[in-house]
Amino acid sequence: MKPSVQTLEVWGDLACFTRPELKVERFSYPVITPSAARGVFDAIYLNRHRFRWQITKVEVLTSPRYIALRRNEVKGKVPALRTVEQWRLGKRAPEPLWADGEEETTGRTQRQTMALKNVRYRLHAEIRPWADYLTDLPAFEAQFRRRARNGQCVYQPYLGCREFPASFRLVEEQRPEPTEPPPDFDIGLMLYDVFDLARPGASTDDPAISFFHATVRSGVLHVPDYDDPTVLKAPKEGPS
Repeated sequence: MKPSVQTLEVWGDLACFTRPELKVERFSYPVITPSAARGVFDAIYLNRHRFRWQITKVEVLTSPRYIALRRNEVKGKVPALRTVEQWRLGKRAPEPLWADGEEETTGRTQRQTMALKNVRYRLHAEIRPWADYLTDLPAFEAQFRRRARNGQCVYQPYLGCREFPASFRLVEEQRPEPTEPPPDFDIGLMLYDVFDLARPGASTDDPAISFFHATVRSGVLHVPDYDDPTVLKAPKEGPS
């Protein structure tokens, strides 16, 4: 059963799709990454034990425009879900992160961010059910379209950083072409995803970074399948 392409138009005032090679300051790719695009679809409808999203194409409806920002970030990390649940049940005393804490692992830090402004994309994706749920594909697609049509989401989609919310609408008919000339540029190696998309994932999974060579032609970024040999992945460690 061949999946149907689901299309969302997504836009926002600010976006930042951070290049992973820059460790301290944040510098955005000029266009949304497949990982961030998948996150938009995940926010609307996902059951990771039954299917995953495969981004197939990104249409860039506005040319990339950068803006320099300084953002406050907390150096500490949010604890695991199990710890938060223990806090909720009163089994463990809460240990909040303090923005101005004195510990070395907490406290705020200012970082320079080269973000994008006034972005608009048309995202194309397919639902890829796992082996035991192939016959449920039409139901998954209908559920997604109903939720997207009504503006429903599990959490607010965002454009790279959670403080950059994304608006969205389901595209069910041919949309007008962009008014400005479509851009052409070669991005080079671009982050594909940070998880292993070849199997159902869990929140405790280790990162599995992958990259691909990204090129925008006539305003379109074509995204290969995760299993395509052009998607570069770290070799899996075998038994010692």
